[in-house]
Amino acid sequence: MSLSSHVQELRRKHQTLSDQVEKAQKRPSVDAARIAEMKKQKLRLKEEITRLSPQM
Repeated sequence: MSLSSHVQELRRKHQTLSDQVEKAQKRPSVDAARIAEMKKQKLRLKEEITRLSPQM
């Protein structure tokens, strides 16, 4: 997998998590721990994207 395609895949995963967080926050029975974990995953992905992007 090329660096460019890897970054694209990370961006796709980040967007998917964003959508999941948004949907979870709209539910009446919000699982705060689950949402917090998804947000941490999003942050890790964003950091990885940022770390890899200047190399492109």
